[in-house]
Amino acid sequence: MAYLNPGAGAAREGKQAAAVADAAAATSVVAAGATPTKAEYDALRADYLALRTKVNGLLAALRTAGLLAP
Repeated sequence: MAYLNPGAGAAREGKQAAAVADAAAATSVVAAGATPTKAEYDALRADYLALRTKVNGLLAALRTAGLLAP
């Protein structure tokens, strides 16, 4: 299905973005007490960083496919 490319002022066919694998399962667990331990915090931080990397990969794939502005 064609759509309007506002930057070029013409209709164009959408390109499929490159495949990006699903995000891995979370490795962090619910804190045992009211105050998380360093290990619990580090696990949550590692999950966040992995998800951040995945989202950045998705955005890069969409930019490469021309679906998002660079």
